[in-house]
Amino acid sequence: MHHGIEEAQLIAAGIYDPASPHAADRLALIEWLAGRGVTLEQMIERGGRSLSGLAGDLAIRPGRRITARDIAEETGMTVDEVMSLALAAGFPPEAPDAPSFTEGDAHVFSVFRGGASLFGDAATRRFTRVLGSSLSRVAEAAVTLFQVNVEQPILESGGGELAIAQENLRAVETLEGLRTVIDNLFGSHVETAIRRLREARPTRSPDTVQFAVGFVDLVGFTTVTQRMPVRELALLVEQFEETAYDVVAAFDGRVVKLIGDEVMFVTRDCGHACRIALTLFERFAEDRTVTPRGALAYGEMLVRGGDYYGPIVNLSSRIAQIAVPSELLVTAEVARNVEAGDLVFEPAGRRMLKGFDEPVSLLTVSRTKPAAAGDFTTSEDPA
Repeated sequence: MHHGIEEAQLIAAGIYDPASPHAADRLALIEWLAGRGVTLEQMIERGGRSLSGLAGDLAIRPGRRITARDIAEETGMTVDEVMSLALAAGFPPEAPDAPSFTEGDAHVFSVFRGGASLFGDAATRRFTRVLGSSLSRVAEAAVTLFQVNVEQPILESGGGELAIAQENLRAVETLEGLRTVIDNLFGSHVETAIRRLREARPTRSPDTVQFAVGFVDLVGFTTVTQRMPVRELALLVEQFEETAYDVVAAFDGRVVKLIGDEVMFVTRDCGHACRIALTLFERFAEDRTVTPRGALAYGEMLVRGGDYYGPIVNLSSRIAQIAVPSELLVTAEVARNVEAGDLVFEPAGRRMLKGFDEPVSLLTVSRTKPAAAGDFTTSEDPA
């Protein structure tokens, strides 16, 4: 072999078996890795597993690794503070002297320390948890994007480890562009959040907002999960999530969370909230496996860490649980804050809800004319 690595060394290390039916492809992969500067020791450290991802893994966070103790010395934090903040960011605990961080991480911890001096330690730690959990999801989405759309087709077409390794490295190299995308998207979202939260803030309280909050779920989803193949189920969930994100954004709202077959969203305008829910209903009208139902409430709620809390949120969630398939139930407060236009409200009686002492007056909402496919107009006037 070239690059100073002998075949006997590979065999002894257990990362190459000349008798394997895939021996030629494994040898080509090892040659390619060595040509990119990957050492025999780094290959051995993998124990012969996942060598096709090694070049990409080494390119994700290049450079010298440092310890929590190193970061503490550089930033003026204690080791316990570094470890605690890393945990808040969503990383499993490591020993203080384990080389788990990069030199760039030291700057990140310095930024968090500056944030603590401005916002307080507890608030900064809460924000770190939100940031860590959000980026964790982005990271998993990026990895599965590669696995499903690149790696799987290569395997199904009979491609080998070398082909996967080369595409893996190419995907990792695009991460630099993704970092730029995230930076710019974050700035745009901050701008939008400032506007939306300022518009919705009551004068008497800096940490509450006046929003319409909605819940829409898919009736029949649990039954479907028992009989639908996993990949078809994934397509259904993806369709629901993608539709929810697009529709909510089109009406100047925000998806707060998605949990399986349920979406929680908020928006400043009650009319927009109604149209969000009804549009979701219309998008799934032809699907015989599931049927949407939902509820809306309007009022003051507490905002923390990108989530919303309080009686109004609980009210909307409870109402959604009693709605029947294809029914959108709303509180009288929602109806009072809507200029009817293309929306029709009809009394649905007073209902007792779990956790509430008094019955709640509810109305159903429908549209005089369903929106055309792809029509996300936010006009208050009928289309």
